[in-house]
Amino acid sequence: MTPTISAKDVAELRGRTSAGMMDCKKALEEAGGDLSRAAEILRAKGITKAEKRAGRSTLQGVVAGHVNGDATEGALLMLTCETDFVARTAGFQQTAEALLAQLVAAAPTDVAGFLAQPAAGPTGKTVDEVVKGLSGTTGEGIGLPAAIKYAPGEKGTVGLYLHHNKLVGVLVELACGSEGVARGSGAQELAREVALHIASADPMAVRPEDIPAEVVSRERRIAEEQVVTEGKPEAVRPKIVEGKIRKFLAERALLEQPWVKDDKKTVGQLVTEAGNVAGASFTVTRFVRLRVGEA
Repeated sequence: MTPTISAKDVAELRGRTSAGMMDCKKALEEAGGDLSRAAEILRAKGITKAEKRAGRSTLQGVVAGHVNGDATEGALLMLTCETDFVARTAGFQQTAEALLAQLVAAAPTDVAGFLAQPAAGPTGKTVDEVVKGLSGTTGEGIGLPAAIKYAPGEKGTVGLYLHHNKLVGVLVELACGSEGVARGSGAQELAREVALHIASADPMAVRPEDIPAEVVSRERRIAEEQVVTEGKPEAVRPKIVEGKIRKFLAERALLEQPWVKDDKKTVGQLVTEAGNVAGASFTVTRFVRLRVGEA
């Protein structure tokens, strides 16, 4: 029995994959209504090249970020609303900056821990209550889906990239080996360059081995279906699949990606060269990329 496919599911799959409506409907029917599996089917058939970030939404808002003067600490948050009109109001922007200031002053925590903190000033409210209060003022749903702070210590440095429209922000952390190196201009400039690259290239993880195993398994399954669909000889299919997986890992792992300012070198090579110049060993330990409109 063919499952009943709703127009909402077709629209969501189309938003993820940019495939045609009928292709999306057929893929959903084949997948029994499973959106993720339907996206895999479309990719395996070559109808779409890549699934867009899951959970994509039409939320508006701003990304706010700050790195302190000696780059020992950095913070990044995203405040969301329903319309661009509200996102551009002074009250919304001021709330984002006030929350950022509190995040900068706070100890590193997850977003749930930050929301539970008492809000700065004599308000008697939590951060969560301040966010909900803004919702009451604007008449829109307001959210704080991300609040991140990095404080790597004396041997590390933090870099920030914040796009001029406040819709994209990146925070990246480097381990530098010593305090002297971490406070040097070479380390801090490298951190900023890597943050800018991440904003543009949207890597999934620092290294290939950091990409979740379930993601790699999904890509392998898609690649195996593709070689069958393409009619490749059975004897060479495993080799082709492995080549596709290597390509995927290189495209999505930060250190394997071609640097956006010079595609003749990878980001990993950029980091190594900067370390050689500084007489140190730089390591990218972690990063976060926030973009308004993405979950």
